[in-house]
Amino acid sequence: MTPTPLHWKLVVDATDPHAQADFWAAALHYRAEDNSALVERLLEIGALPAGATVDFHGRAAFRDLIAVRHPDDPYDEESGTGLGRRLLFQRVPEAKTAKNRLHLDLHPAPGERAAEVERLTELGASMLRHVKEPAGEWVVMADPEGNEFCVH
Repeated sequence: MTPTPLHWKLVVDATDPHAQADFWAAALHYRAEDNSALVERLLEIGALPAGATVDFHGRAAFRDLIAVRHPDDPYDEESGTGLGRRLLFQRVPEAKTAKNRLHLDLHPAPGERAAEVERLTELGASMLRHVKEPAGEWVVMADPEGNEFCVH
């Protein structure tokens, strides 16, 4: 019997999870999850203090975490939680201090790397270096909090 594949999400530490969600949703053409129904339900029954919430683009959201999801993937309509490709940003007190041990590789259409790097820069990313070696060519960038990613 073949085991059922595991559901997963990539969790990214952040000092400002909502700003990171805005950046990555725009960068990947994803959607920030709308957990407002769940947040409001938890507030209503007293399971979540008001101080643990924020207003995010006009809707109630968790203060310390938010996810972005692929717009075509399924999601739970009651909680707004994605059931497919997701990045979850969680608030941590410390800033990034070292090189990532894990990063995203973005793959724009052939011939579109330069335009994609420009678009990502306009969104708030910074270009760290251009790599050209026998194995390939790509651009190493950093998101607004310094997390590295590559554009191939």
